[in-house]
Amino acid sequence: MANLDTVPHEILERIAFISATDTLLGPPSGLMTLLAANRRIHSRLSFASNQYLYARIFSAKFDVGPSSGRFIDHSSPTILAQELIHRFRALNRIRARTDHGARPSSAGDGDSVRELLFHAYLMMLENGGKNEQQLRDYAKIGGWVKDYLFAEHLLARSRLNPHMEHWPPHNEHTSLAMWLFWFLLRPDDYATDDDSTWNILSVLKIYALGAHKYPLTDPSWVDFLPESPPHPTHFIYYPEAHQLKTPPLATPAILSFLTLVNLKANNMDFASHLDMPMKAESNEWEYELGRCLSLSRPEFHDRLTKSFRPGSVEGTWEGIFTYTEFTAYAALLQGAAPPILQKSVIVRHRQTWKLREHHFVVGTGLVPSLVDDPSAETHPLAAGDPLRAYLPAGTQINETHDGLEVREPSSPTEIRYCRSATGSNSKDAKHNIAHADDRPQVQVQDIIITGEGHSAWGQFNLVGRVRPCDGFISLCKEYVDHDRGKWIYRGYLVGNINSNLAGRWRDTLSPAAVPGYEGCFLMTRRRSSSSVPSQSYSHR
Repeated sequence: MANLDTVPHEILERIAFISATDTLLGPPSGLMTLLAANRRIHSRLSFASNQYLYARIFSAKFDVGPSSGRFIDHSSPTILAQELIHRFRALNRIRARTDHGARPSSAGDGDSVRELLFHAYLMMLENGGKNEQQLRDYAKIGGWVKDYLFAEHLLARSRLNPHMEHWPPHNEHTSLAMWLFWFLLRPDDYATDDDSTWNILSVLKIYALGAHKYPLTDPSWVDFLPESPPHPTHFIYYPEAHQLKTPPLATPAILSFLTLVNLKANNMDFASHLDMPMKAESNEWEYELGRCLSLSRPEFHDRLTKSFRPGSVEGTWEGIFTYTEFTAYAALLQGAAPPILQKSVIVRHRQTWKLREHHFVVGTGLVPSLVDDPSAETHPLAAGDPLRAYLPAGTQINETHDGLEVREPSSPTEIRYCRSATGSNSKDAKHNIAHADDRPQVQVQDIIITGEGHSAWGQFNLVGRVRPCDGFISLCKEYVDHDRGKWIYRGYLVGNINSNLAGRWRDTLSPAAVPGYEGCFLMTRRRSSSSVPSQSYSHR
């Protein structure tokens, strides 16, 4: 080894880098032999003396892309080097399976488990391929998460008696674990018809359909412009102090439940098969990270945040909505235990939506008739009744090929909304209007969605809005045959490339502040929308 002392520093560092990154998975163990060669080499390659080397190793083993730039300065080798150590400590703990059975009994308990869950969760939000490989293939986190969420419900149970007497927990730990379960879900892993898979479905069913116990949103869906955000969690990452608010577990539970139900459609109370697209691996969860950061801000504003990409719901969607027996659900709202829900038959119907986005934009370089016209309104539509998808009662909406002409009931002045650039047939609109991400001087402040669709119940119209603070989508669904009534669909667009629109519907007769009759829905994109009809209607 004496000859290594004469090797130039740049070449020695290159040898060390290759040794450390010879395999992607796991810590840079190949570097240990080189460090142990002699004191001179150790002094040149040790963590204390060469953090630039360890920052390069981190970048080779983990994803360091635009999303991670929201937490760190990529040019700081010290931060990346420290995170290399911090991250493999967390991965090794997951791999050792020492914490998968830990359950917090109070608000201050379970800090070590929370640290693991947050670290894994943020790695998936930043995933470009490498992070998921480290979590899935090195740390074996899939089994860890499954045990954490379901193990206690799988013990001493069989398909003949899969019911539980108490509602599963709902806290920050289970929310993080449920999101990880969805991020890492491979439906084919649950293709076997065994007791474990059926019991996991049984637990997911409670989380997905128990709307009165597991809310979709925090802050409450009742508020279009909440006064203050929920209390965020403080944690260490990269490795500095940050704060973040995790969305509730209902959405990933619904996504997981309906995906696995679809897989087993022939074995349950469903007659047809619906293909769900597989999730992409590169920057798929970019807007989930934006949602978490938006919800952790000290205060909310009325402009659209990075939790929603304008134009992302434009197009044709198809999927399913489910409902349970009304008498069984009424019993739940009166305090019945989980078995009443587990034993209920789920009815599924297919549906198709054609959705169009319309934007209220602020800034420069816009369509002249929308900004330069002194008679045009300079503020978006006021917040309205949540049971009317946040549209004020009596609002008049006239839809054209270029957008919307909106009139509030208390004002004679017209508010103009532009058709989304991704769906408009107007060449001028495409030239002058771009997404907020592409044109920093232009900001989409409000989004109104219109559309129509059909299901086994008949044809219907859709109209609604996107909540600015977290990208929460609310759509009022009214059947052309008014005997079918009016329903409110609420949910999130999850995923950036192969996105899913998932959430819950509920009746519009129950007051918004109290639980109503609810079910689940899941929609996936089919193709782009065709031509847009001109129509006028009043939101009652």
